[in-house]
Amino acid sequence: MSRIRSHALSLFFALIFVLALLGQSIAGLAEANEERLDHGLAAMGYFDFVTSSDFVVDVAENWQSEFLQFFVFILATIWLVQRGSSESKQPGEEGNGTDKDELVGANATSRSPRWAKRAGGARRSIPTRCY
Repeated sequence: MSRIRSHALSLFFALIFVLALLGQSIAGLAEANEERLDHGLAAMGYFDFVTSSDFVVDVAENWQSEFLQFFVFILATIWLVQRGSSESKQPGEEGNGTDKDELVGANATSRSPRWAKRAGGARRSIPTRCY
């Protein structure tokens, strides 16, 4: 039970991801079958639809849009400030923090993830100041 509690956030997002994908597949199947019937074609089954290029293209378009928005939001919150927003850093604290502020490398605590305890790597290749 403690393992589930420790990973509750990931499990929650995995669950809503699966539910969203299931919902998209059901709605997409209904739309595809309606279009096929309008053109005098036979309706397709669920498995045929989810393995079709129509479904794959629809999912890819949604992922592109959502991941682009999410990526831009994350990058924007690193360097941009919105006074009063819980997602934003305080004015004057924009950009990447120091290793001490971020609790990485030698400053990592026992509760820090494994990747934060490692020195070097990709996290150090990001510039600390944006001019």
